[in-house]
Amino acid sequence: MKSNFSEQGTPKLYGVTTVGERGQVVIPAEARRDFKITPTTKLLVFGNQGHGGLMLIRAEAVSEFITTATRTLAHFEEALKMGGDSDESGE
Repeated sequence: MKSNFSEQGTPKLYGVTTVGERGQVVIPAEARRDFKITPTTKLLVFGNQGHGGLMLIRAEAVSEFITTATRTLAHFEEALKMGGDSDESGE
């Protein structure tokens, strides 16, 4: 399975933000426009403490995200199975 950044979207750096005294973060205006984030938008915050990463995702996008991730994993699993078969057949 090939990775096609034009289909998936190339990651983009929107800028740098600083956490305020009350733990608030400002999302850059361009990112808010691109992701259609308004003052009423609900965002889920995920993190991996061991790697120091945080991820924000629109609450309504979680279902679509999980479905896409599941399909991608299934494609990887299938590719691994096919890769094992091609070694046995000499391809």
